Amino acid sequence: MNVRAAMIGGAALLFVAAAGAGAWYLLLGAPAGLEGDAADAEQLPIPPVPPRIAAGADYERCLAMLTTDPAGAATFAAAWEATGGGDGATHCLGLSQIALGEPARGAAMLEQLGADSRGPDVARATIYGQATQAWLMAGETMHAFGTATMALALSPDDPDLLIEGATAAAALERYQDAVDDLTHALAIDARRGDALTARASAWRHLGQLDRAQDDIDRAIAIDPDNPEALLERGILRQRRNDPAGARNDWERTIVLAPDSPAADLAQQNLALLEAGPDRR
Repeated sequence: MNVRAAMIGGAALLFVAAAGAGAWYLLLGAPAGLEGDAADAEQLPIPPVPPRIAAGADYERCLAMLTTDPAGAATFAAAWEATGGGDGATHCLGLSQIALGEPARGAAMLEQLGADSRGPDVARATIYGQATQAWLMAGETMHAFGTATMALALSPDDPDLLIEGATAAAALERYQDAVDDLTHALAIDARRGDALTARASAWRHLGQLDRAQDDIDRAIAIDPDNPEALLERGILRQRRNDPAGARNDWERTIVLAPDSPAADLAQQNLALLEAGPDRR
């Protein structure tokens, strides 16, 4: 039984996180030659809003403000919540905090909403999933693992939630738990290249390079221009003493997504590759 299954069983449905894109750079690991060193994680995007935990014009108005005027959304949501806005106001207020650069505050609000709401399980699972993303943004990996567990308790066969759960598990170096979640996600949708890329990284961290290679080959067959997959293949090539192949993959990653976390890691890897083995 993996750690998440153990948490769900028995007393696991306690409020774990209250006691604790696909952003796969969290799983991909440190630059080549720096295995075990944590790569700096950039902020995740604002979590997506569907499915809705509430309905109505005020809710839609508040959500629409998040990308253009998050401070206005926060003001609107706080006033609305104070006058009985309910789940919709709380949801928008939590998301606004994330948009304003306060992911831990927003995550705590979303987590509490997931626990308190009487909305449908699928909507509550999404709220917990959003909290997971925000906790990861805040660097609170144990909290993220807890909210991911709650999300999957409500919606155990949602591939997106399974991938989020795997990200949280990998951030805690629970790579076998990540493999289990990703295998479940791939049993539901075998063509999820993001899940294959993430599982390849998890296999690599477990020392299972052949399995990692198989997964990354499948991911790239599905999408040859996936920057995260190319980054991971480059890491595997470097591990297999193929520096020319690694360089090609990392240079391609930078061309395809120059402003992405994957490109940042690829650039670091290239710098280490150029420095030579004595500097790695």
